[in-house]
Amino acid sequence: MRGLMQDVGLTLQMVTERVGELYGDKTVATKTAEGIRRRSYSDVVERVTRLAAALTQLGIKPGDRVGTFAWNSDHHLELYLAVPCMGAVLHTLNPRLPADQIGYIAEHADDKLMFVDASVAPAWQQVPPVAGIRAVVVMDDATEAGRSGAGVLPDALDYEALLDSADASFAWPRLDEGDAAAMCYTSGTTGMPKGLVYSHRSSVLHAMASLFVDCLALSERDVLLPIVPQFHVNAWGTPYAALLTGASLAMPGRFMADPPSLATLVAEEGVTVSAAVPTVWFGVLQAIRAGVVDPAKLSSLQRIVCGGSAVPEALLRGFDDLGIRMIQAWGMTETSPLGTVANLKTTIPEDRAMATRLTQGIPAPSLRVRVVTDDEQVAPWNGSTMGELQITGPWIADAYYDPQAPQGRGGQDRFTEDESGRRWLKTGDVAVIDADGYVQLLDRTSDLVKSGGEWISTVELENLLIAHDKVREAAVIAVAHAKWGERPLACVVKADASVTTDELLAYLGEHVARWQVPDDIVFVDEVPKTTVGKFDKKVLRKRYGDYQLQSSNAELPPG
Repeated sequence: MRGLMQDVGLTLQMVTERVGELYGDKTVATKTAEGIRRRSYSDVVERVTRLAAALTQLGIKPGDRVGTFAWNSDHHLELYLAVPCMGAVLHTLNPRLPADQIGYIAEHADDKLMFVDASVAPAWQQVPPVAGIRAVVVMDDATEAGRSGAGVLPDALDYEALLDSADASFAWPRLDEGDAAAMCYTSGTTGMPKGLVYSHRSSVLHAMASLFVDCLALSERDVLLPIVPQFHVNAWGTPYAALLTGASLAMPGRFMADPPSLATLVAEEGVTVSAAVPTVWFGVLQAIRAGVVDPAKLSSLQRIVCGGSAVPEALLRGFDDLGIRMIQAWGMTETSPLGTVANLKTTIPEDRAMATRLTQGIPAPSLRVRVVTDDEQVAPWNGSTMGELQITGPWIADAYYDPQAPQGRGGQDRFTEDESGRRWLKTGDVAVIDADGYVQLLDRTSDLVKSGGEWISTVELENLLIAHDKVREAAVIAVAHAKWGERPLACVVKADASVTTDELLAYLGEHVARWQVPDDIVFVDEVPKTTVGKFDKKVLRKRYGDYQLQSSNAELPPG
């Protein structure tokens, strides 16, 4: 027997229809060099309709990929809606990647059009020609008016002129919820970037889950500032969630790494919730402590969603002191990216509250997680048995995009099935799960230090170092050792010029077993970052691949 409910597909057209019908007076504000550009959602929906008509006039058909090379803005938001809702596929590219990698990604995805912010046009000019791209459209992100993109790139079309010449009506097609809506590529930290294809169904369910109180708790009463780039896993899906519930949006444009600009945007738009990686929030805290940012400008900000790498306790406490709740979440490009969220269950006692907030959290509704040990056994939820974290659910990837593979399904070695036929994504993260279901990431499999047969978590050491008053940034890597195989080396950015190696090693020795203490510390001007703001350990491993250890810790047997 089957249910007798209407068969209405879950497509992003629902988002466009809902925001236009119910929340037309809410706004999206975009930071520009001249000031803040504001548009009502009614205006956005009208422009989205013109954009869909313009894309059709340019020959875009259902299934065609439309690329974007842009920061967070109202223009980018319009593309988020128009492209998938007309049946094409939105493909966001990262302007911070090397030019040859950008060219590879655009070729691999078979992009047909490219929309480029004027401020990153010089970077686009460095990209090798992409055979399938028919035209480039330039969007002005420099002025409040947003109408001077023409002439920035040779032979490029102007975004505003394109909309002005398009019909004000468009016949939206009937879409299947399984149709592709968007493509994102992994960062390529190991090998070339790999493509993920999100469906309309997965995107809508992901947005709905973000609204749950025990997830990101977005509501119509919020003003959301997504600092995480729109080119990075669709800004963690937050723009779609905001539109679905009617929350206003504040977009930082190209100023997402500038604390004073972010603080001003929070103050002027009354931002209540924001999302970004830890390095952004450390920058804001440092600007406050240096007197560059007035903390009063953040008075409307109630909570922060932080992910992309482990959130140190010092960062959580720093924002607690400001009266702003920081919520740690975990995910990856393959998980759309919402995987787990560290909100507190009512059963968690007060003396465990901070430790629980420092975990990656419990899986979002409809997702399941497990840890699989080296001998392929599913680990008990005891908080101590570690293995690779695996995850399954309706917005978790089932394959990587590979046009040369059958049905475009590549990368099957990253997926596995259990005895019931359920598919699981192998995340590459080493983790434990406690009795309450909270996931604690210990490290990436590629970042763990294996010393004398024992594993050392670089994440734990980094969090301890960052908590030290005299440390601004810290990353720990493995370096080769003749006797123990590998030993940890800490790369530290000083917050106080007086700090010494011996001082930091002694401090670590108070918190971890002596054999886990790094054998040495090197002081650096800055920890290298990836294009999305995470610590780039592959650069450090290359830089210190032949480093000769001096510390006597290398002579201590593990245990």
